[in-house]
Amino acid sequence: MSFHAISYLAPNWLEFYQAVTLYLGRVLGCQADLMVGECDPLKDSRLYEDAIDLAFICGLPFVRYGRIRPRQFSAIAAPVMQAERYQNTPIYFSDIIVHAESSFQTFSDLANSTVCYNDPGSNSGYYLLRDRLLQEQRPQFFKHAIQSGSHQRSIRWVIERKADCAAIDSTVLEREFRVFPELAHHVKIIESSRACPMPPIVVATHLGDPVIEKIQSALLHPDSELSAAMTAMQIQRFAAVTTEDYAAIADLYDDVTNSCFSQL
Repeated sequence: MSFHAISYLAPNWLEFYQAVTLYLGRVLGCQADLMVGECDPLKDSRLYEDAIDLAFICGLPFVRYGRIRPRQFSAIAAPVMQAERYQNTPIYFSDIIVHAESSFQTFSDLANSTVCYNDPGSNSGYYLLRDRLLQEQRPQFFKHAIQSGSHQRSIRWVIERKADCAAIDSTVLEREFRVFPELAHHVKIIESSRACPMPPIVVATHLGDPVIEKIQSALLHPDSELSAAMTAMQIQRFAAVTTEDYAAIADLYDDVTNSCFSQL
């Protein structure tokens, strides 16, 4: 038996996803490999060919793919971060960042500024930002919107003043500050989004219920090696989740795409 996992999430978490994949290989007693998604999950032929056993994926492409291919994947677990803001639940936020020396103090101050975003399929970097624009009730809020390609690049573009602001997954931002602490001195957060379900670990239903249950149990009860990797990432634990827990993201996506007040 071989076990194929893929990550579509931020590269500064990739080392941890590799640790999870190797751990599951040990649990299942098989060779486990982790691939890096290099395109939009909704355009990845490997998913449509049902060639992936497990994916680390943003909640938004997960629910959107589920509308195309229902019941191919099931959400089984998501990380719970240690910091108090996460309330011991599998949630995250989208943090609106600006340069530390900028005059921006509130979201409304960003009117007619330049925003950058990681990817138009991202919940944290794109759709939660568009959701926030619904409160402004203006058909054109930002002067310019430019795609950076990654959260890490968006952070640096704000620091380099190539863009005035960006919406960054809070767990990615915190990880980047731990790896590059000097960055934190050049960035300030002026607002955070509503809490959103943490990107899930999803498994292919072709594995069958016994294997899926074994994988979920292994994540909920990690060994010492995985526990050490979790501590390094400031993860408190894995929580059991279900596909239905991500319905709120689908609702947000529908609200945003149907509104004329949410365009970047």
